[in-house]
Parts: sequence; structure tokens; C-alpha cells
Amino acid sequence: MDEAKLERMRKILSKLEDIKNTQESSIDKINHVITDLFQHPDPKLEKVMEDAHQRASDNVDMVREAINQYEERIQKMIPQ
Repeated sequence: MDEAKLERMRKILSKLEDIKNTQESSIDKINHVITDLFQHPDPKLEKVMEDAHQRASDNVDMVREAINQYEERIQKMIPQ
């Protein structure tokens, strides 16, 4: 087993987790703006926030899938 390669892969995995967490944080912030817009409606901004929410959600899904696949690759490298 190549320990150096395994360590590099674990670092990449950590960065992927950070990306996912950042996207989830963005979703939370977007949700706060959407909630604020209930009090002070702005149709144009609402549309932008809905689109941003969808894109951020899609990004989370893509990164989560990449994380799962990458974790599987890492597990296959570790001797049982």
C-alpha cells in the first residue's frame, strides 16, 4: 500500500468535506434571506434566492456523491 498516496487522498477528501460544508452554510444563509423576504417581499430577489438555493443544493448533492465514491476508493486501498 502506498501510504503517501493514501494520505494525499485523505487530504483531498477533507477538502471535499469542506466544500460540502461551505455549500450547506450558503444554503442556510440563503434560507435566512428567503425568510426575511416573507416580511418584506421582493419578487426579483426571491427568484434569485430560489435559483441560488437550487444551485447550492445541486452542488451539495454532487459533492456528496463525489465524497461517497472517493471514500470507496480510499477504502479499497486499505488492506483488510
